[in-house]
Amino acid sequence: MKDKKIEKLIKAEEKRQAEGLELIPSENYVSEDVLKTNGSVFTNKYSEGYPGRRYYGGQDFTDAVERLAIERICKLFKCKFANVQPHSGAPANLAVYAALLKPGDTVLGMDLSHGGHLTHGHPMTLPAKIYKFVTYKMKDPDTGEIDYEDMRKVALTHKPKLIIAGFSAYPRTLDYKKFVDIAHEVGAITMADMAHIAGMITAGVLRNPFDDGFDIITSTTHKTLRGPRGGIILTRENEEIAKKIDKSIFPGIQGGPHMHTIAAKAVAFGEAMTPAFKKYAKQILKNAKAMAEVFRKHKIRMIGGGTDNHLILADVYGSLGVTGKEAQTVLDEVGITLNMNSIAEDTRKPLDPSGIRFGTPAITTRRFKEKECKHVAELMIEVLKNKDNKKIKESAHKEIKKLAKKFPIPRKFV
Repeated sequence: MKDKKIEKLIKAEEKRQAEGLELIPSENYVSEDVLKTNGSVFTNKYSEGYPGRRYYGGQDFTDAVERLAIERICKLFKCKFANVQPHSGAPANLAVYAALLKPGDTVLGMDLSHGGHLTHGHPMTLPAKIYKFVTYKMKDPDTGEIDYEDMRKVALTHKPKLIIAGFSAYPRTLDYKKFVDIAHEVGAITMADMAHIAGMITAGVLRNPFDDGFDIITSTTHKTLRGPRGGIILTRENEEIAKKIDKSIFPGIQGGPHMHTIAAKAVAFGEAMTPAFKKYAKQILKNAKAMAEVFRKHKIRMIGGGTDNHLILADVYGSLGVTGKEAQTVLDEVGITLNMNSIAEDTRKPLDPSGIRFGTPAITTRRFKEKECKHVAELMIEVLKNKDNKKIKESAHKEIKKLAKKFPIPRKFV
């Protein structure tokens, strides 16, 4: 590589990933096949439009790639229509809003402080400047139960056109049937943002919202799907909705699709169809529950009291007197990467919150099982309890590097 500065940074990042443990729930490692495809000659090609309906010539192979990606993801999620062109999860959500709503229409989504996502109505985002967002919350943060009675009252009062099920920091299972029942009562369309748990849904580890009658699913293709960074929009069976979404993506909010990424998505979707991926997805859940068990043993408060999926949200400030920012920093020093996170009814500011969010997709990719995950959880707690003890931190760092060496990032998954 001629650009030595960038080459040096790439090698440094490779070393960081190899020698540390990635616990950010939204991050993962892709296979060598996905990585190579994402850097393929499809990078060079402009393909505005859709298969069979492009605006430029030379589309024989791009059309075949996109059709294959659509075919595979529809099979995985058991739906009729898919748009695989979204550049990421946020534009996928924006495209759904633009397709189905008029400015000023109301959307009902999960409150950000209770686990929702920025794109579900945070006032700083573009959607919130165009549409009116109302929210639902957990009834009790210690159990994680959603207050469905209040959700219904909010829906009856505000008559949303769209109801969103989905989250970025919620550790329990949503009752999709209750969402659908409420939506039918007020005449709303249902959308499930499954960015975090898509891979676990395709493997049958977690329930598919389409099975309970949801109209739309949006997702990223990284995280638990273990693909390249990108997005998808799926429509269960309504062709009219699917056509509106296609127009909303192009020419609505995007120009030329990233064909190299779509090709890499197709590879990842193919990997997700294998028995090995199903086994992997099951292990994500086992590993997360194993880590939650350790935190429970040490009496560290977890929002929701534990986990039903891939992530844990822990109140380290309330339990240990360590802020989320301090916890993220000190764990980074010993080779464990996670993120600080606000918790429900947090009294601290978002950039220095009470909680940390961590999960098991990436370390499960590295072949960690329950035993290793419990060991990592114990190390985390020991470091957090002794954040100023240099000797303990050095010992933990050595142990993390030893684990990372024993469980290297695999190049092939299937």
